[in-house]
Amino acid sequence: MTENESLRIVEPATADHTAAEWLLNSLPDQARRRARMDWRQHGAVFLPLGERFSAVRLPDTIVSAFTGGQWDPQGQAEWLAEALEGGPVIAEPRYHRWYALVPASVPTTWRDAVTDWRNQDVEVLGRGFHLGVPPLTATAYVSADRSFWASPMSSAGVLCAPLTVARVIAAGIHAMGEGECL
Repeated sequence: MTENESLRIVEPATADHTAAEWLLNSLPDQARRRARMDWRQHGAVFLPLGERFSAVRLPDTIVSAFTGGQWDPQGQAEWLAEALEGGPVIAEPRYHRWYALVPASVPTTWRDAVTDWRNQDVEVLGRGFHLGVPPLTATAYVSADRSFWASPMSSAGVLCAPLTVARVIAAGIHAMGEGECL
């Protein structure tokens, strides 16, 4: 094995670890150990939103407007990863929802847009909300009971660009209104 090959093997684990620690730092010190255990035992940990990051909940209807109109977790995950330029997205198969992780300030800065999108079941979640976050190793659909990273965090603190998320929402609403799949 060459030196470059060994770096490729080590790099993702290090990136995953750094991103995982960044996520867990949204919890008080004493809760982090328990959270690591919850990831191993339960496949998710509830993290508070609004301080390090917030989340935009996208219903399947918006995503399906682009991907054929049917729930297809793996295909839709690939589409979202590309559409959101690799920004982190969590899939919640049980409720057919997607959560784009965005900067913590988005609930405040998007106040007017959120009101318009609420009738489409888009919700911007910040302070006062918690999000079930799977371990960064959960990157594929396994079952309807397991959340997974449709697009994993590439690095600590790297989030979806709010403008890109807004464009996906607007285009999805537009496509639904026209009754067509793009």
